[in-house]
Amino acid sequence: MTASLTLVIIMAVLYAAGVYVMLERSLTRVLIGFLLVGNATNILIFIMSGPSGSAPIVSDSTADAPMVDALPQVLMLTAIVINFGITAFLLALIYRSWWLARLGDRGDTVPDEHASDTEQTTEATFDAVDVDDQAIQDLLDASDEHVDDDSDTTRGDR
Repeated sequence: MTASLTLVIIMAVLYAAGVYVMLERSLTRVLIGFLLVGNATNILIFIMSGPSGSAPIVSDSTADAPMVDALPQVLMLTAIVINFGITAFLLALIYRSWWLARLGDRGDTVPDEHASDTEQTTEATFDAVDVDDQAIQDLLDASDEHVDDDSDTTRGDR
């Protein structure tokens, strides 16, 4: 495949626009610029992939036909995955900066949800757990399915 002039022009415009937009201070513009540069890189790999041919599966009818190289396809898939990962990271940064800007003077401090809890309410919560544990232990003591500590026979065999 010879490089199409249209693809080369599109690739150059995407690189130029992406770099220009990435030079702004806004994180959303950096994200848009990174997406443009990523797509331009995919087009560059496509242009450099070489001539088209048959699928790289060897069979009786395609043994003599020219086969396409699979490496550029793998590189494009890898570039897409890397582009997606960095896009997700930039989106997380954008959300975090928006959240911190929305908080204003409070900054990164988040109020404690349990500041109004007293020691009595906390102890009452744990007492309820202790009561449940004691009820389970009483049921186990009353059942005849466990083994006595001093002998190997069950209570039902006495």
